[in-house]
Amino acid sequence: MKILIIGSGGREHCLAWKLKQSSGVKGIFCAPGNGGTSSIAKNVDIDPGNIAGLLDFAVKENIDLTVVGPEAPLVAGIVDTFEEKGLGIFGPRREVALLEGSKVYAKDLMKKFGIPTAESAVFSDAGAAKEYIKKKGAPIVVKADGLAAGKGVIVCNTLNQAVGAVEFMMEEKAFGRAGAKIVVEECLTGEEASVLVLTDSKVCIPLVPSQDHKRVFDNDQGPNTGGMGAYAPAPLVDDKMLDSVMSTVARPLVAGLKQEGKDYRGILYIGLMIVKGKPFVLEFNVRFGDPETQVILPRLKSDLAQVMLATAQGRLAGTQLDWDRRHCLCAVLAAGGYPGDYAKGKPIAGLENFPADAVCFLFHAGTKKIEDPDGGQGVFLTNGGRVLNVAALGDDLKSAKAKVYAAIKTINFEGMHYRKDIGDKAIGGRYA
Repeated sequence: MKILIIGSGGREHCLAWKLKQSSGVKGIFCAPGNGGTSSIAKNVDIDPGNIAGLLDFAVKENIDLTVVGPEAPLVAGIVDTFEEKGLGIFGPRREVALLEGSKVYAKDLMKKFGIPTAESAVFSDAGAAKEYIKKKGAPIVVKADGLAAGKGVIVCNTLNQAVGAVEFMMEEKAFGRAGAKIVVEECLTGEEASVLVLTDSKVCIPLVPSQDHKRVFDNDQGPNTGGMGAYAPAPLVDDKMLDSVMSTVARPLVAGLKQEGKDYRGILYIGLMIVKGKPFVLEFNVRFGDPETQVILPRLKSDLAQVMLATAQGRLAGTQLDWDRRHCLCAVLAAGGYPGDYAKGKPIAGLENFPADAVCFLFHAGTKKIEDPDGGQGVFLTNGGRVLNVAALGDDLKSAKAKVYAAIKTINFEGMHYRKDIGDKAIGGRYA
């Protein structure tokens, strides 16, 4: 089997690493990939938004399965395009990828199917949104309807912040068309968790629950990011809670879509707020999370390529996933200034000393490899905001964390920063 992975982050490196272990996989391509994927796959210089170019490549190389990492190509309809040509591809079609592409669409479906979520209202007029906010009070959440590179959700603690968020999105047009409509939402108080579900539109199989750390600094301080670390399993989502998520969220959504003639095939990412022991949906994503993937896949013992192929072909029935019982934790090493402006092109030192083995893993994200023309090892440079992911397995979360932070000490680049408290809430027994 020849596989094409679309994307360039830590998620895509982890997917390539796991798919490389599948017995039937004979070749992997990454478009465009990163410095790390170049060691286990062949990077091809095609932008994830260039669907025509990706299609031409897949046809030319006789790709058996394409795996889509980021959300934008899914929302743009890459699955529809590939399927029209008879090509195997893992991910949902355009009509259901709108679950991530439009928060208004997602809210409408949750209301229609009775899925628990925060009370909200939709606005296309800034003045009406401001009046609603003044009536409801703060704290309150303002969300851009469309894709906004992970920056379209603003949690506002004061009325002034909320009004400013509306002006930022709708009047200043910070997110362009993505902010033409907004969702103003009740601010739920609780603890966040993520549940990723494999589905072929008929069967729903949960992956190991995980917990992401969105804020850039320790103790959940500072602005939101794409994710500064994660761990799995998440004790906040025990077996009883997972059953509740599947019965009140995942299955009703997939079944409701199917009744409307819409097949959802791929990964359904459910972002949750657990409030007084009950799950509420904060958001849906239509692809693997990042960095959640980096703590879920190291625990997966099943053949990922075969599972993905079965999902894409609608034959998940009877599939059972086999999991390593150990815990996994990941910390993200970020560029100086991230999630704001940051420099690229900083040399990364110490990678040759990283203790890569059966329990400690290094997944590249924002990196670029400069090859040595004389055949040497070459040089890795920073090439993004989230640069590297360090992950490790351990018999418990505490031991996994110790391995991660010991390994981080071998790496250095100018401006490098990372959270030092990944997993501490669970290790401290907060979720026991």
